[in-house]
Amino acid sequence: MKRAILILVAAAALAACQSAPKTGYPIGQVPFTDVKVSDSFWGQRLQASREVTIPLAFSKCEETGRYQNFVRAAHPDSTYRVRGYSFDDTDVYKTIEGASYLLQTYPDPKLEAYIDSVLVIVAAAQEPDGYLNTARTMNPWHPHNWMGKERWSQVEELSHEFYNLGHMVEGAVAHYQATGKRNFLDIAIKYADCVCAAIGDGEGQVARVPGHQIAEMALAKLSLVTGDRKYLDQAKYFLDKRGYTAHRDPYNQSHLPILEQDEAVGHAVRAEYMYSGIADVAALTGDQAYIDAIDRIWENIVSKKLYITGGVGARHGGEAFGDNYELPNLSAYCETCAAIGNVYTNYRMFLLHGDAKYIDVLERTLYNGVLSGVSLDGGTFFYPNPLESDGRHHREPWFGCACCPSNICRFIPSVPGYVYAAKGKDLYVNLYLSNTMTHKLEGRDVTLTQDTSYPWDGAVALTVDANKAGTFTLRLRIPGWVRGEVVPSDLYTYADGRQTAYSVCVNGEEVFGELENGYFCITRDWKAGDRVELSLDMQPRFVRAHEAVEADRGRLAVERGPLVYCAEWPDNAGDVLEASVSAADVLTAEACPELLGGIKVIKDGDLTLIPYYAWCHRGPGHMEVWMKER
Repeated sequence: MKRAILILVAAAALAACQSAPKTGYPIGQVPFTDVKVSDSFWGQRLQASREVTIPLAFSKCEETGRYQNFVRAAHPDSTYRVRGYSFDDTDVYKTIEGASYLLQTYPDPKLEAYIDSVLVIVAAAQEPDGYLNTARTMNPWHPHNWMGKERWSQVEELSHEFYNLGHMVEGAVAHYQATGKRNFLDIAIKYADCVCAAIGDGEGQVARVPGHQIAEMALAKLSLVTGDRKYLDQAKYFLDKRGYTAHRDPYNQSHLPILEQDEAVGHAVRAEYMYSGIADVAALTGDQAYIDAIDRIWENIVSKKLYITGGVGARHGGEAFGDNYELPNLSAYCETCAAIGNVYTNYRMFLLHGDAKYIDVLERTLYNGVLSGVSLDGGTFFYPNPLESDGRHHREPWFGCACCPSNICRFIPSVPGYVYAAKGKDLYVNLYLSNTMTHKLEGRDVTLTQDTSYPWDGAVALTVDANKAGTFTLRLRIPGWVRGEVVPSDLYTYADGRQTAYSVCVNGEEVFGELENGYFCITRDWKAGDRVELSLDMQPRFVRAHEAVEADRGRLAVERGPLVYCAEWPDNAGDVLEASVSAADVLTAEACPELLGGIKVIKDGDLTLIPYYAWCHRGPGHMEVWMKER
């Protein structure tokens, strides 16, 4: 009898062990709250976000009735005709998210009070069971025509109820982490609980998946913040159920079950958000089938569907990925939101696998595909980001469908959270920008200051200001561009035959070692004042695309460090669409501190190139990334 009881107890303990949630990712993000940016390049962008982008977005929420929607939802009216988009609520949530990140770098009691005042009207619109979706609640008798007669009935089509939840959770978590207040977090938890209670395969539940993904990654984040496994389980349910409901469509990646997918298809923003969610679930559960699935999809993107700018989504039709190697330039869609999604996916892949190649793709996307989406002053935006222009493209101050401006609002201020990561006593330095970081390694504080003029030159200095952690390993990412690798595939290669190098010095003495997954590792008992100097050989380089990319055959692109360059009409006498270059040309970099916020241009004879992110600031006109090869 005792033996039987012991067997049952052991079996129960084993089952509990197998089902217990992991505490986090294999590698942990050093949060934005631990990093104070003092960088010139990123300081300009954070300042523009604080002074222009976020105030603009809040004002647009006022002007366009976003706030009024919540007020109306608190007092439903059967005669009111619901207008706008079913996802307009998310613009409020995303702007609060970005403002919350900024509060870490720029404490602002007035901004904090403003956010609190907005959250009062958001809370008033929430139904007693937690449901919060103004496009229905303003007039539940005649809701928005994308909503359907019942809750969730059109969520796999256009109602965006789960999409609204996702952005609500993302904003609420950022606000909680930045301020310590629960007024937004409690609203999000209540709506998440409503969804968890209503959606599933149990009695009284309905089986649904998001028509526009993001709830998956948001719920995984909520699970970590609250410690409640049910949110991670709900995220996994959304993914597990995909491809098994009545709605099956490549447009929103529901054409096949997740574990059978191996190619990036359909709407690129939906796809990247879903891929981020798959990576979250893979990392947090250790599910090998999920890991294999996201590895396959990632490989397809970086080897066949990634623009040199890090943009994704070739087609205007469906804002979608094209076929393999379908990467047109003039008609490239490359939605700003999709580039942001590509950053999210690659960061999660890094947290899962610990390989620098994911940060290489993230960095390329960040400096090119994302930054091109917002003007230097933070006040106008691109929706698509083409790699060639005949003059028809220009940034707009807002859009009726405002997903890209509000996504820029939340993303740019979050960049400090991508600089470092940690695992045990390993500290990863992933991005190079001037900042001071204080983070606990196994419970003990380490303070590190980084000083650099990156991305304009490759000199980086890191100083240990204080260390209570004793011996730890500093892992410095050696970017693919200095190791002779454009991207981690054969989609793009350097065409000029040049050799680039890097060096690492500790307290003035050069140190040597083999790279581990793209990182140069230094293990020592660090003392206050220890200084590490990293030198990256930052030369202008010619790039050639894979022969299968029809749009780029017989053409070359130019990049320097993490920046892709382009030829634009104001800098060149001839038509840049007819410009030609040779891989044998001598490229030189020249500082222009007064031009476009301070840049380095690249000269190729009479041809002048500027960073791609800075194009279209001097009026619309011709622009070219891929130039004819002589």
